[in-house]
Amino acid sequence: MENEKYKYKVITIPNVLSFVRVAMIPFFVWTYIRFVNGEGSIWIPFGILLLSGFTDIVDGFIARQFGMVSNVGRILDPIADKLTQLAVLACLCLRYHQLILPVCLLVVKEVANGIIGLVMMHLHRDAIDSKWHGKLTTVVIYLTIVVHLLWPVGKEIPTALSYSLIGACIFMMVLSFTLYTINNVRIIREFRKSK
Repeated sequence: MENEKYKYKVITIPNVLSFVRVAMIPFFVWTYIRFVNGEGSIWIPFGILLLSGFTDIVDGFIARQFGMVSNVGRILDPIADKLTQLAVLACLCLRYHQLILPVCLLVVKEVANGIIGLVMMHLHRDAIDSKWHGKLTTVVIYLTIVVHLLWPVGKEIPTALSYSLIGACIFMMVLSFTLYTINNVRIIREFRKSK
């Protein structure tokens, strides 16, 4: 249940947790590059990623349970998610060059979604809550990330496994982007007709 007093607030517990998630990104990048250069353990960047995921779950729980859903949070939470995914996938490209396609697709998808989001804001429409396909896309992306992240150094990840996960990522990204776009275009058309 949403509480109207939080709708326009910027500083809320969920939003602070989202800011913390964004702040963790440079630490992940730094520790992962150290690992790739043989100067650290994979468990440090993996621990940072787990902590980031935990804060994502907690901020969503608090927002829903205590009605702390805000307009800023509706925008900030997915931005924190996408920046984290993008940073981690880009880092993984240092070891797995085949991940460059999902990285590029994620950038294109999120830039397009950002433009659509700006149009929605211009029309004074609330941000669209995430749908099942967006959540499933996130699960597939993180599954791909974890498998590639924890694959032992010096051992070749099976090509079939890597490309199957990458294919699933690409399929879900395209599906989710298409469904969100159809939904947003419908909302924009209905809004214009009502004017």
